[in-house]
Amino acid sequence: MGQHVVLNNLDHHDLRLITRHGAAFGDSVNQALVYPSEYQELQRQYPIFFRRTDDGFKSIVLLGFDREENLFLEGDRWNAPYVPAMHRVSPFLIGQPRAADGQDLPADAGAMILVDPDHARLSRTDGEALFLAQGGHSPALHEVTRTLEQVYRGAQASASMFAAFQETGLLAPVEIEVKIDDRQSYLLKDMLTISRDALHNLDGIPLRALNQAGFLELAFHVVSSMANLSRMITQKIDRAAATV
Repeated sequence: MGQHVVLNNLDHHDLRLITRHGAAFGDSVNQALVYPSEYQELQRQYPIFFRRTDDGFKSIVLLGFDREENLFLEGDRWNAPYVPAMHRVSPFLIGQPRAADGQDLPADAGAMILVDPDHARLSRTDGEALFLAQGGHSPALHEVTRTLEQVYRGAQASASMFAAFQETGLLAPVEIEVKIDDRQSYLLKDMLTISRDALHNLDGIPLRALNQAGFLELAFHVVSSMANLSRMITQKIDRAAATV
């Protein structure tokens, strides 16, 4: 990861965002980090899983089966209506302003957009301008801001969501064997999902609490997303057949 600095219209007045996709921009990966605020869109195209981290859990979507394989990547195009947020704003982060003594300022002090000027997705000559000629935010930067806000909302909700899923017994480990042909198969492991049985058996106070928190809908999105796995297997088989 490069060095992030505060984005501003003086130092970065001519910075441009490359919106196409490809291996050079970090898109040749078989998993993508995602957030609950994206589930509604993600569940239409990608299988959503969870992985344990040192301090809890994270959400991912499966993009391929081999290392550095993204079945949705075709040349410089991401072949899906919705691209995971982190693959649209990879050079940027949201930063919390700090006081001179290094302490975080109050939330109402406003967040800042941080940028890695050396990121491959940024250029001085190629792509969409981040700032207008008079210094205002361009449509591209407005879209970056909206996407970062979506990521921030999702990151803020993640810990509470996973705690609720654990408390209601919805988290379940999963291993999935994917068979492409007689010679090629994959074992997807070290992942978790939502237990369909546990979800359907929820009732009473746990069900109401999950619904009131907005997490019940997210759980159903995860369950619904599993249907995309069979489509990905078909994509993989078709690609393998095309190379024979």
